[in-house]
Amino acid sequence: MSEESDGLIEKPLPSELFYDHGGNTETRWEAMAEGGYTTPNDRFYVRSHGPTPKIDAASWTLRVEGPGVSRGLTLSYEDLLALPAVSVTRVLECAGNGRIFFAEQERREAEGTPWRLGAVGVAEWTGVPLRRLLEEAGLESSAVEVMPEGLDEPRLARPLPREKALADGTILAHTMNGERLPPDHGYPARVIVPGWAAVVSVKWVGRIFVSAEPLLTYWNTEEYVLIGPDYEPQEGPGRGPAITVTYVNSALELPWPARLPEGPNTITGRAWSGAGAISQVEYSIDGGYWQPARLTGPNMPGAWTRFELDWKARPGEHELRTRATDERGNTQPDSVPYNEQGYLYNAVVAHPVAISR
Repeated sequence: MSEESDGLIEKPLPSELFYDHGGNTETRWEAMAEGGYTTPNDRFYVRSHGPTPKIDAASWTLRVEGPGVSRGLTLSYEDLLALPAVSVTRVLECAGNGRIFFAEQERREAEGTPWRLGAVGVAEWTGVPLRRLLEEAGLESSAVEVMPEGLDEPRLARPLPREKALADGTILAHTMNGERLPPDHGYPARVIVPGWAAVVSVKWVGRIFVSAEPLLTYWNTEEYVLIGPDYEPQEGPGRGPAITVTYVNSALELPWPARLPEGPNTITGRAWSGAGAISQVEYSIDGGYWQPARLTGPNMPGAWTRFELDWKARPGEHELRTRATDERGNTQPDSVPYNEQGYLYNAVVAHPVAISR
């Protein structure tokens, strides 16, 4: 059954694929269990800050301008498609993914959409390296930050350091999993910034402003900043450190809560990290010892890997935990420092599983 989300999201939102958060929608992990490596476009989560804008590619233009470029650049949609393109397979994770666990596990409720772990997905993104566009616009040695600006209702704009804008894999994408970028995911063009929280991968880009000094916007001073007792207050207008990288994390491809039959069960999941490939995933049943899960299929740096575990389950109520470690030695912690807006939760979570006879 197809469902709509108050007209804010264009694509169908069947309840067997998504949790609807009213204007934002979360992928159900059980809907990924029989899927392939990438997340299909029709079940990729949606996080927006207003309704999906209706943009006519025939009249759309992209402007690259500002004191950090010498001549600027204006492209039509056809111009963008005509440029040499590259493809990158990367994970996009909302900074608030896992937010509900601040309340459920840390006993401190945080503001914002109560995501569990479904505000994450992997796609093959195709587009033009951002470096190419900046060079075409005459990037100056004095350039400091690069700020894509969206054509959505709040005009989301989030600056990138020059080095990150020029990095391999940072692209202006026009294609998602081999299809034209869907409206909810940024059509006609969006930025993809590997390893960083998805808010930086601005959708519906119409302008890229290149500065000769650091830039301050609502999106790096008020929202998407870390505010809490473990974070240093910022000098100037920023309420806390701006969010950049995402952390190592994992999830089981099970309903929440899950119900399984007693006896042998093979359970699957996925693990990812903004810092690189996954080196191992472990699991624990009812707080017992940690044991290795099997990594299966591709394990692309900056994307994710699948894993599976075998469990001879006994009837009753159980808790199943997983923890991932990436190639740089980062491991999911037992808890994370609290922050008011509930960002970057990557602690080990207890997945409830009822085993029936």
